[in-house]
Amino acid sequence: MTTRHAEGTFRIKSWDEGPYAEVDGAPKLTRAHVTSRYGGGIEGEGTSETLMFYPEETTATYSGFERVVGRLDGREGTFVLSGSGTYENGAATTRWSVVPGSGTGELSGLRGEGGFVAGQGADEVAYRLDYDLD
Repeated sequence: MTTRHAEGTFRIKSWDEGPYAEVDGAPKLTRAHVTSRYGGGIEGEGTSETLMFYPEETTATYSGFERVVGRLDGREGTFVLSGSGTYENGAATTRWSVVPGSGTGELSGLRGEGGFVAGQGADEVAYRLDYDLD
């Protein structure tokens, strides 16, 4: 089986972040609901829920899930990415993996991993997904 590589960019369409489980004097916890528009190897829209821990205002650790609806290198379907990462020095570094069994349509059997680095305020973010299809 040959590993394929999808590259392109995405744009954040909406970002709704708010606190949860707040305790006075403790580091903050937030939840973000985000929608993104993908172009390149992935063509479509992603919807994610991400939980973030901020030990300080300028750093964070986060994890979440994103459902992507559209096409991957011309194959139509959906899949779910599990993502985790850190925000520090003005950049978010995220690692993705395709959740096993999440692919539908022509993306059934999709496996892979990848990610991105997003600078604060960037209009477009470059991504990479290395993947295999059964």
